[in-house]
This record gives sequence, C-alpha cells and structure tokens, in this order.
Amino acid sequence: MVEQQRIQAMNTQPVLEENPFVVYWMQASQRIADNPAFTYAALRANALGKPLVVFFSLLTDFPEGTRRSYRFMLEGLREVGNELRRRNIRFVLDTRGPLAGLQEIAARSALVVVDRAYGRFERNWRKQIASAVPCSVLQVEGNVVVPVETVSNKEEYSAATLRRKIEPMTAHFAQPCHPVEVKVDSRDVEIPGMETSLDDIGALLSSLGISDSAHEVSWLQGGETRANRQLEVFLDRYLDGYASRHNDPGDPYVSFLSPYLHFGQISPVTIYAKVAAIPLPDVPVFLEELVVRRELAMNFVHFNSRYDQYEGLPAWAVKTLESHATDPRPYRYSLEELEAAGTHDPYWNAAQRELVALGTIHGYMRMYWGKKILEWSPTPRKAFSIALYLNNTYQLDGRDPNGFAGVAWCFGKHDRPWVERPIFGNIRYMNDKGLERKFDMKRYIERVDSALEKEHTRD
Repeated sequence: MVEQQRIQAMNTQPVLEENPFVVYWMQASQRIADNPAFTYAALRANALGKPLVVFFSLLTDFPEGTRRSYRFMLEGLREVGNELRRRNIRFVLDTRGPLAGLQEIAARSALVVVDRAYGRFERNWRKQIASAVPCSVLQVEGNVVVPVETVSNKEEYSAATLRRKIEPMTAHFAQPCHPVEVKVDSRDVEIPGMETSLDDIGALLSSLGISDSAHEVSWLQGGETRANRQLEVFLDRYLDGYASRHNDPGDPYVSFLSPYLHFGQISPVTIYAKVAAIPLPDVPVFLEELVVRRELAMNFVHFNSRYDQYEGLPAWAVKTLESHATDPRPYRYSLEELEAAGTHDPYWNAAQRELVALGTIHGYMRMYWGKKILEWSPTPRKAFSIALYLNNTYQLDGRDPNGFAGVAWCFGKHDRPWVERPIFGNIRYMNDKGLERKFDMKRYIERVDSALEKEHTRD
C-alpha cells in the first residue's frame, strides 16, 4: 500500500513497544487522503495494537511566514483536526516549536513517523529530532509522485534530463494511497500541556504575534475540501484548452492548485489520477507541469544546498551575469519601489499588484516579473535577493521548491545560454514588446484590476 521507496529510516533506534502510542508528526503533508505517511503510521499503529496520535508543531517565527500563509495553513489544519476526530484519532497542535514539543511526546512514543520535506529548515528539524529521541523515526515521502532519490541521485541539469528518468516510473508510483482506519481509539490519550484550539484562527494568529507584512487574502481558502473543489473547477472549466491557453495572462487557464500543493493539502497523485483519466490532448501538457517541472524543482532543492542563494545558480549563469554586473541600467528601482509596484512598466506593475493583493502571479508573468527585477536592480546578486524576498513574502506558495526554482530560472537555472546582450549576458531575455506580440496585455491589466476590486469588496 505504501511503496518501500517512499520509506526511509532516520535513525537506528528501536521501536519501543512498551510505550503507549504511535505518533505521526504531520508537517509537509497536511491532509488525510493520498497521504502515505498517515497511512503508514496507521498501519504500524494497528500492527502494534496501539493508538495513533497525530502531532503538528506550529513554528510561529518561520522565516518569511506571514498572516497570509499562516491563515491558509491553519484553515487546512482545522479541517484535518475535525477529520481525525471523526476517525477516532487524537490531533495535537503545539506552538512551542518542533524540537521542544515533539521531544516531549516522542519520549512516550513507540514509533514516530514523519512526512518528507525538502527545504533546509524542515530537513534540519527531522535530523535533530531523529538524533534526539529514544524511539525509531521513519520518514515517508508523499508530496511527489515519484520519490526524489528514486528518480535521480544527483541534481538534474534540465527538465529534459529529468523527464527521461521520471516518465518510465510515473505510472507505477501514481497509485492512490487510501487512508487506513485505526483499530484503537486515541481521542482520550492524555498529552498534558499541548492544547491549542483552531476554533478562532484570527484570535490564534493575533495571540501568536504572526507577522502582518502580507495581509490575509479571502479569494482562496485553505483545506483539503477546498483543494478538491478547486481541482474540480479546473477539470470542468479549464483543462479543455489548457495546452494552448495556459500561458495567456489575460485568460487564466490555470489550476490555482499550487498553494494547496505547497501546504500538502492535496496530493499530486490525487491530481494526476483525475487529470490522466480525462481523454483530452491537453492532459500531457498539464502533467508535464505537475510531474516533470514540479519534481525538477524538488530535485533542485534536495540536491543543491544553495538553492536559495545566488551562488546556487549554474556556473555559466553566474559568470555571464558577473561579466555584465556593471553595465548601465536604463532604469533602477529600489526594493521599496518594486514592492509598491512603482515602475514605469504597466505590465510589471500589474503582476506585482496581483502578487501583493492576491498572493499569486500568473505563471508566464512571474517569468517576466523576475527578468525585469534582474534588469532594474543595481547588481544581479541584489536582484536575486529582491526577487526571492518578494516571492517568499507574498506568494501563497512562497518558500516552496517551485518558488526557489522559479526565481532561479529567471537567472539561468534549468535553462541554456542565449545570445549575449547587455545586463543579461547569456541569460534568456524577455521584454514588454514580446508580451504584446503574444497576448492582449490590456486584458491582463483589466483582469488584475477586476480581481483586486473583488478582493477589496470581500474584505
């Protein structure tokens, strides 16, 4: 039911069968359906004849975390808690940070199962916990279709090199992972000092002092139910035509599933199964984005320790950017001017306003947005830090492998050298005339203005 390739021992400690329960440390996979870590934890608890406790540690000072991202996450966790209670499983939300809270509960655990994440902070948490607790810790990978290290044992150069490896494996791993009913009720398991209510998310956010640098948005709400509803909207309205229209920013044939994938509120396997079952020529194009492009980003973050640094770019890209670092810039903007969408370019300003107000940018415009930050910043290194800051602060899917790879792409990652030009060197260039040749950009600006007005009205 859970492929062995998804399971990894994080330490050499034994299963402590004398301890009263099994813990699933939920972190990256914030859902029940198609969650291999949850399923595996339930199977192990049943085999041991013990109750299962699901533990979530809410880190209140996660780097670049804002009320926007925390609200979306907590909406999903509230649904998770309700569903677990329905399944006779105790859900514990702890706000003391992953180390203190989990070490305390793990001291009484027979076994700890954790889902897999790829970012530096999340990987370090798992290593620290695995080395500090007395029981066995097992990691189960469930937020990709194909486990990252099963596909490749190194950082892949491009989508083309990953595609050759991942496509033959996809059908095997794209199998549903159904939730398992637990045999022992854990709702009355006593865990002192770990009671945080999700009844009033707004009050909880205020009490925790979460940064309000990016305000909450109302047009997209978190949770597994909402994720599946959004998937159905996409399948009904936008899959047919996706191949030819998804790049047009004025006519958004996109899924808006990225925030749900980022928080693990929906599985890529769930999406894959529903999309692949539809006989449309658009399906391979969408699955390329879901599997090849998304999991190329996972590969990048997993194998490149400098994934969020300028130095993590390809050597050829750094070399060409540095050789043009002192080229004159016709326009220069500070972070504050960029953040306020105060440039001369109406298309870039619309993309930035979309980002700040709605927590998203149309995918094609995000490429243009990043290229212009490179062009208008005093140095390429400064441009990289600005683009990453704006992406991570305002995107609902910020701080995600896709975001890190997307920003890095604007600076040459997963791309090839192009014709040399000022400022960019051999980095791929984009300009407003190219947008106007391909798309009705007036329509894009009107769409953004309309969406912002609706968001303002909802507020």
